[in-house]
Amino acid sequence: MSPRLSKTPMNFKTMARIDVPQGRNGKHKEIVTRILSDLNQIEKGNALKLPLATLDGGKELVRSALNRATRKAGRRVATATDANFLYIWNED
Repeated sequence: MSPRLSKTPMNFKTMARIDVPQGRNGKHKEIVTRILSDLNQIEKGNALKLPLATLDGGKELVRSALNRATRKAGRRVATATDANFLYIWNED
């Protein structure tokens, strides 16, 4: 029997590559997009002040997502935290 006639059945469905979604829309995309938008608008010397209680998943995950986004965009931002807030500003 030739290999073409004894084809093993597929385990998964297929689709055209052009229809495959591109990019990563992670859990923190919305907050990171909002942060970057605000960073584009604040004056030099100012920082954003985000309440930690509003950060889904905690400050560490939001900082990581923000770090990935700013590196990809070639931006430099800095962050700091205290017991209640995450502060973010554009580096000079």
